Amino acid sequence: MTASTATATTTTTTGPKSLTPKGAATRQRIVEAASAEIREFGVTATLDDIRARARASKSQLFHYFPEGREELLLAVARYEADLVLSDQQPQLGNLTSWEAWQAWRDTVVARYRAQGQHCPLSALITQLGRVTPGARAVLAELMGRWQAEIAAGIRHMQAAGEVSGDLDAARTAAAILAGIQGGVVMMLSTGDLTPLEAALDLGIDHLRSVP
Repeated sequence: MTASTATATTTTTTGPKSLTPKGAATRQRIVEAASAEIREFGVTATLDDIRARARASKSQLFHYFPEGREELLLAVARYEADLVLSDQQPQLGNLTSWEAWQAWRDTVVARYRAQGQHCPLSALITQLGRVTPGARAVLAELMGRWQAEIAAGIRHMQAAGEVSGDLDAARTAAAILAGIQGGVVMMLSTGDLTPLEAALDLGIDHLRSVP
Protein backbone atom coordinates (compact mmCIF):
# COMPACT_ATOMS: atom_id res chain seq x y z
CA MET A 1 0.00 0.00 0.00
CA THR A 2 1.23 3.46 -0.82
CA ALA A 3 0.83 6.61 1.17
CA SER A 4 -2.04 7.69 -1.09
CA THR A 5 -4.24 4.71 -0.29
CA ALA A 6 -4.41 4.71 3.49
CA THR A 7 -7.22 6.28 5.47
CA ALA A 8 -6.29 8.80 8.13
CA THR A 9 -7.89 8.41 11.53
CA THR A 10 -6.83 11.67 13.10
CA THR A 11 -9.51 13.62 14.94
CA THR A 12 -8.91 17.24 15.86
CA THR A 13 -11.15 20.15 16.71
CA THR A 14 -11.94 20.29 13.00
CA GLY A 15 -11.46 16.56 12.50
CA PRO A 16 -13.42 14.12 10.31
CA LYS A 17 -16.35 13.78 12.70
CA SER A 18 -17.22 17.47 12.36
CA LEU A 19 -16.58 17.82 8.62
CA THR A 20 -18.76 17.39 5.58
CA PRO A 21 -17.70 14.60 3.20
CA LYS A 22 -16.16 17.23 0.91
CA GLY A 23 -14.34 18.84 3.83
CA ALA A 24 -13.06 15.48 5.08
CA ALA A 25 -11.78 14.70 1.57
CA THR A 26 -9.98 18.03 1.39
CA ARG A 27 -8.40 17.53 4.80
CA GLN A 28 -7.34 14.02 3.82
CA ARG A 29 -5.81 15.33 0.60
CA ILE A 30 -3.72 17.80 2.59
CA VAL A 31 -2.54 15.07 4.98
CA GLU A 32 -1.60 12.76 2.10
CA ALA A 33 0.20 15.58 0.31
CA ALA A 34 2.12 16.42 3.47
CA SER A 35 3.03 12.75 3.91
CA ALA A 36 4.32 12.53 0.34
CA GLU A 37 6.28 15.77 0.71
CA ILE A 38 7.89 14.61 3.97
CA ARG A 39 8.71 11.21 2.51
CA GLU A 40 10.46 12.90 -0.40
CA PHE A 41 12.12 15.89 1.30
CA GLY A 42 11.99 15.17 5.05
CA VAL A 43 10.44 17.21 7.85
CA THR A 44 12.03 20.39 6.49
CA ALA A 45 9.15 20.52 3.98
CA THR A 46 7.42 23.87 4.35
CA LEU A 47 3.72 24.60 4.60
CA ASP A 48 3.93 26.34 1.22
CA ASP A 49 5.44 23.20 -0.33
CA ILE A 50 2.70 21.06 1.19
CA ARG A 51 -0.03 23.50 0.17
CA ALA A 52 1.22 23.52 -3.43
CA ARG A 53 1.35 19.73 -3.55
CA ALA A 54 -2.16 19.45 -2.09
CA ARG A 55 -3.51 22.14 -4.43
CA ALA A 56 -4.95 23.85 -1.38
CA SER A 57 -5.21 27.51 -0.47
CA LYS A 58 -3.61 28.98 2.61
CA SER A 59 -7.05 29.58 4.10
CA GLN A 60 -7.96 25.91 3.57
CA LEU A 61 -4.75 24.78 5.23
CA PHE A 62 -5.41 26.81 8.36
CA HIS A 63 -9.11 25.97 8.35
CA TYR A 64 -8.36 22.27 8.72
CA PHE A 65 -5.22 22.76 10.82
CA PRO A 66 -5.81 25.98 12.78
CA GLU A 67 -2.80 25.35 15.06
CA GLY A 68 -0.54 25.28 12.02
CA ARG A 69 2.47 23.14 11.26
CA GLU A 70 2.57 21.13 14.49
CA GLU A 71 -1.07 20.07 14.18
CA LEU A 72 -0.52 19.03 10.57
CA LEU A 73 2.63 17.08 11.46
CA LEU A 74 0.73 15.24 14.17
CA ALA A 75 -2.00 14.33 11.66
CA VAL A 76 0.67 13.05 9.28
CA ALA A 77 2.29 11.04 12.10
CA ARG A 78 -1.05 9.32 12.76
CA TYR A 79 -1.42 8.69 9.03
CA GLU A 80 2.08 7.18 8.85
CA ALA A 81 1.34 5.06 11.94
CA ASP A 82 -1.73 3.69 10.18
CA LEU A 83 0.47 2.81 7.21
CA VAL A 84 2.78 0.74 9.41
CA LEU A 85 -0.14 -1.60 10.14
CA SER A 86 -1.99 -1.39 6.83
CA ASP A 87 1.21 -2.31 4.98
CA GLN A 88 1.20 -5.61 6.91
CA GLN A 89 -2.32 -6.56 5.90
CA PRO A 90 -3.92 -8.94 5.18
CA GLN A 91 -1.15 -11.10 6.68
CA LEU A 92 -1.13 -9.49 10.12
CA GLY A 93 -4.86 -9.98 10.55
CA ASN A 94 -4.76 -13.60 9.42
CA LEU A 95 -2.17 -15.32 11.62
CA THR A 96 -4.07 -18.61 11.55
CA SER A 97 -1.35 -21.10 10.49
CA TRP A 98 2.41 -21.41 10.54
CA GLU A 99 2.40 -20.63 6.82
CA ALA A 100 0.48 -17.43 7.59
CA TRP A 101 2.97 -16.46 10.29
CA GLN A 102 5.82 -16.97 7.81
CA ALA A 103 4.00 -14.87 5.21
CA TRP A 104 3.55 -12.08 7.79
CA ARG A 105 7.23 -12.30 8.72
CA ASP A 106 8.18 -11.91 5.06
CA THR A 107 5.77 -9.00 4.66
CA VAL A 108 7.30 -7.13 7.61
CA VAL A 109 10.82 -7.62 6.29
CA ALA A 110 9.79 -6.56 2.78
CA ARG A 111 8.12 -3.43 4.16
CA TYR A 112 11.22 -2.24 5.96
CA ARG A 113 13.48 -3.24 3.08
CA ALA A 114 11.39 -1.03 0.79
CA GLN A 115 11.36 1.79 3.34
CA GLY A 116 15.11 1.82 3.78
CA GLN A 117 16.85 3.90 6.40
CA HIS A 118 14.49 6.86 6.12
CA CYS A 119 11.53 6.43 8.47
CA PRO A 120 8.92 9.20 8.06
CA LEU A 121 7.15 8.27 11.30
CA SER A 122 10.35 8.35 13.34
CA ALA A 123 11.32 11.68 11.81
CA LEU A 124 7.90 13.16 12.55
CA ILE A 125 7.85 11.94 16.15
CA THR A 126 11.34 13.33 16.69
CA GLN A 127 10.27 16.66 15.24
CA LEU A 128 7.18 16.77 17.47
CA GLY A 129 9.11 15.63 20.54
CA ARG A 130 8.67 12.10 21.79
CA VAL A 131 7.53 13.20 25.25
CA THR A 132 4.74 15.47 24.03
CA PRO A 133 1.22 14.10 24.66
CA GLY A 134 0.36 13.97 20.97
CA ALA A 135 3.48 12.06 19.95
CA ARG A 136 3.15 9.64 22.85
CA ALA A 137 -0.49 9.02 21.97
CA VAL A 138 0.41 8.19 18.36
CA LEU A 139 3.10 5.72 19.41
CA ALA A 140 1.00 4.16 22.17
CA GLU A 141 -1.93 3.62 19.83
CA LEU A 142 0.28 2.12 17.13
CA MET A 143 2.03 -0.28 19.50
CA GLY A 144 -1.23 -1.22 21.22
CA ARG A 145 -2.96 -2.08 17.96
CA TRP A 146 0.08 -3.96 16.63
CA GLN A 147 0.46 -5.98 19.83
CA ALA A 148 -3.27 -6.79 19.85
CA GLU A 149 -3.09 -8.16 16.29
CA ILE A 150 -0.12 -10.39 17.14
CA ALA A 151 -1.80 -11.55 20.35
CA ALA A 152 -4.97 -12.43 18.42
CA GLY A 153 -2.87 -14.60 16.12
CA ILE A 154 -1.28 -16.36 19.08
CA ARG A 155 -4.71 -17.02 20.62
CA HIS A 156 -5.94 -18.46 17.33
CA MET A 157 -3.00 -20.85 17.27
CA GLN A 158 -3.73 -21.78 20.89
CA ALA A 159 -7.34 -22.55 20.01
CA ALA A 160 -6.12 -24.72 17.13
CA GLY A 161 -3.82 -26.63 19.48
CA GLU A 162 -0.68 -25.39 17.72
CA VAL A 163 0.56 -23.34 20.70
CA SER A 164 0.28 -24.15 24.40
CA GLY A 165 -2.72 -22.60 26.12
CA ASP A 166 -0.47 -21.82 29.09
CA LEU A 167 1.37 -19.19 27.09
CA ASP A 168 0.47 -15.59 27.96
CA ALA A 169 -0.56 -14.31 24.52
CA ALA A 170 -0.40 -10.60 25.35
CA ARG A 171 3.00 -10.85 27.02
CA THR A 172 4.44 -12.98 24.22
CA ALA A 173 3.07 -10.57 21.61
CA ALA A 174 4.74 -7.71 23.47
CA ALA A 175 8.06 -9.56 23.37
CA ILE A 176 7.77 -10.25 19.64
CA LEU A 177 6.88 -6.61 19.01
CA ALA A 178 9.81 -5.44 21.15
CA GLY A 179 12.09 -7.62 19.04
CA ILE A 180 10.69 -6.12 15.85
CA GLN A 181 11.17 -2.59 17.13
CA GLY A 182 14.73 -3.34 18.19
CA GLY A 183 15.45 -4.80 14.76
CA VAL A 184 13.97 -1.74 13.06
CA VAL A 185 16.07 0.63 15.18
CA MET A 186 19.21 -1.31 14.27
CA MET A 187 18.21 -1.31 10.60
CA LEU A 188 17.72 2.46 10.67
CA SER A 189 21.16 2.85 12.23
CA THR A 190 23.10 0.40 10.06
CA GLY A 191 20.98 -0.45 7.03
CA ASP A 192 21.23 -4.13 7.98
CA LEU A 193 17.95 -6.10 8.07
CA THR A 194 19.53 -9.16 9.71
CA PRO A 195 18.55 -8.23 13.32
CA LEU A 196 14.94 -7.67 12.27
CA GLU A 197 14.83 -11.01 10.46
CA ALA A 198 16.40 -12.72 13.48
CA ALA A 199 13.88 -11.19 15.89
CA LEU A 200 10.95 -12.38 13.80
CA ASP A 201 12.41 -15.83 13.19
CA LEU A 202 13.24 -16.43 16.84
CA GLY A 203 9.83 -15.13 17.96
CA ILE A 204 8.02 -17.53 15.66
CA ASP A 205 10.39 -20.39 16.56
CA HIS A 206 9.59 -19.77 20.22
CA LEU A 207 5.88 -20.14 19.54
CA ARG A 208 6.49 -23.38 17.70
CA SER A 209 8.67 -24.81 20.45
CA VAL A 210 6.39 -24.13 23.43
CA PRO A 211 5.22 -27.59 24.58
